[in-house]
Parts: sequence; C-alpha cells; structure tokens
Amino acid sequence: MSGSIKHEVAENYDALRFGLNGVKGEIVGSHPLENLRESRDRFWEEKKRAGLALTYGSAFNLRRDLDAQILAKFQRPPGALPSSMIGFEALTGTLDDFGFEDYLNVPQDSETFRPADMHHGMEVRLGISKGPACPSFI
Repeated sequence: MSGSIKHEVAENYDALRFGLNGVKGEIVGSHPLENLRESRDRFWEEKKRAGLALTYGSAFNLRRDLDAQILAKFQRPPGALPSSMIGFEALTGTLDDFGFEDYLNVPQDSETFRPADMHHGMEVRLGISKGPACPSFI
C-alpha cells in the first residue's frame, strides 16, 4: 500500500501556509540513483555494525543506538540560534560530509529572511499550532 494515494477531503488544509497539494509527489518514486545510493549506504552501515559487534561485542552497537537516539532528540528552542546537531553528526560520521545544502540556500543569507518567533515555534513543536516553526520557511 506504499503507492496508494491518501484521500484527505474532510481534513482542513491551509494551502497558503503549507503550499499546494500535489498528487505527483506522492505517486512518483525517487530517482534510481538515489535508491542505489541509499541501498549502498545501508549495506556499508550493516557491514560496519557487524565489524563493530565482532570487535567490541554486541553491547557496543546497542550503546551506539541509545546514544544516537538521545542525541537525535536534543534541539534548541526555536529562536535566533538554530540547532546544530553536532553531537549526532559526530556519532554517525556525517560531520565530514559536505553537501550543496551546506553552502547554498542558507535561509539567514536571504533578503526576505524574517527572524523566528519563539512563541509560535514552541506552539508548533508542542502541536498547539499548525505551520512551519519559522515564518521565513513559508
């Protein structure tokens, strides 16, 4: 049922805040090279986990998973300083990866950037309000 289309007639959808609904984005799968890259990454991650389990024992992988869960949940409240997730990136090894998203389209460099409203951001995080946490992401 992964290719099925969700039918959301009864749900209220704010098109101005969240953008237009597109059926094509839900039906069309990802690019074949993206699938190949993800499967390669999963393969090497499994190999790395097996090697660590043989070297340090099975408890080592459990400890790494627990640390990753803890570090993935740590975030700053919405406001002037964004969450860097540096601990999680250092644990998973993605700290050394440098993609185009690291230097292109940085929201703070835009002329239309509006600073985040901490009150609205916390409402979004707690589920009280809908919408993006920062109004400049609209």
